[in-house]
Amino acid sequence: MGVAPVPSGSDVEPERTGPGNAHWLRVAGETADDLATDAVARDQAGKRPFDEVSRLRESGLLTLLVPAGLGGGGADWPTAYAVVREIAAADGAIGQLLGCHYFMSWSARFFTEPALAARLERRSAAEEWCWGGGLARQEPALTLVRNGQGFALTGRQSFAAGVLVADRLAVRAVRADSGEPFAVVVDPALPGVAIDGDADPFGQRLAAGGTVEFDASPIAADDILGSLAADEDVLSPLTALVSPVGRLLSAQLRLGMAEGVLAEAREYSRTGQSHWHPDWPVGSPQDPQVLTAYGELTVLTRSASALADQARDAVHGGLARGEDLGYDEYAEISVLVAMAEAAASRAVQESTARALDIIGARSASSRLGFDRFWRNARTHTLYEPVAHRLRDVGDYFLNGTHPPFVLPV
Repeated sequence: MGVAPVPSGSDVEPERTGPGNAHWLRVAGETADDLATDAVARDQAGKRPFDEVSRLRESGLLTLLVPAGLGGGGADWPTAYAVVREIAAADGAIGQLLGCHYFMSWSARFFTEPALAARLERRSAAEEWCWGGGLARQEPALTLVRNGQGFALTGRQSFAAGVLVADRLAVRAVRADSGEPFAVVVDPALPGVAIDGDADPFGQRLAAGGTVEFDASPIAADDILGSLAADEDVLSPLTALVSPVGRLLSAQLRLGMAEGVLAEAREYSRTGQSHWHPDWPVGSPQDPQVLTAYGELTVLTRSASALADQARDAVHGGLARGEDLGYDEYAEISVLVAMAEAAASRAVQESTARALDIIGARSASSRLGFDRFWRNARTHTLYEPVAHRLRDVGDYFLNGTHPPFVLPV
């Protein structure tokens, strides 16, 4: 198995009318700096992140991926990945919230016809919606039952990201008459929709995750975006690309958290000279073990970052290919993203755990808040484990088996 090449045609930059990559990276950096100033206090308070969503809204980041002609930022996925990573370095929970928003708000482009997707995106940009939900398979499934000219949605979806602050939800539901799964857009203000935030996770407290219950909630026909069936007669390679597009967000989130904890630990090591006792050099900036640990974690994170960059370029190239994308090319892209996920998972778990050892007993202080990085990373990796992705990589390498169509949680 080789590394997935960027499919031909990806070197042709699509026409842009938005502010451009440099603008959005600057905005992301400013927003991340703002979030970092009170990250520890906000994490400890654990309130629903309405204020944080307001900060994202005011910065323009919520409409980043909406075409400029529809009132949005006109940016592409490589830019969105960089923005999520920058935000995650300051606050992993808000990074996940933003990544979920991008994935859910973009889903119409994959699963419905262009005119309907454009109408949805135009309204999303105009009203600056924040999106939440989840399109991954779950049991028991949400069900859609025909009800006059529309449908009724019933069931319970657990651990859905962003739902506590969302203006719109994107969920997976199965039609009762055919058994076919569909992506459905839901206004959380509809009758029969109840959202509960009782999950009480030890990490990612501000990712606004919760449980949504639907009790015969009315769904219009236009709110059913399209099929999520994995059958190749239904699922084109371009539509299937939604899976690696979404899963690469997870890799970028993990890398952001790994880079964030290392940057904060480095700052503490550099500026905390008054904390070091000359008779106790362990943990000091001159400690050989500390230098070695920083070296190992830097190599680990930079290596994962390089792999994620390759995956990003391959995903971007696949999107540029459009309907010309083939199943073999899709499989190469999907496997490369799985590799990036696995590498980022190891990097973030190692970095967030060992950073505590580098700082030493002082890292136990809740005032410093170093524990939030580990808690956030571990919570995310529990919800999105990489064992299945590694199995997919091995099956592709050994047997040439195409990875299954699996949407992120």
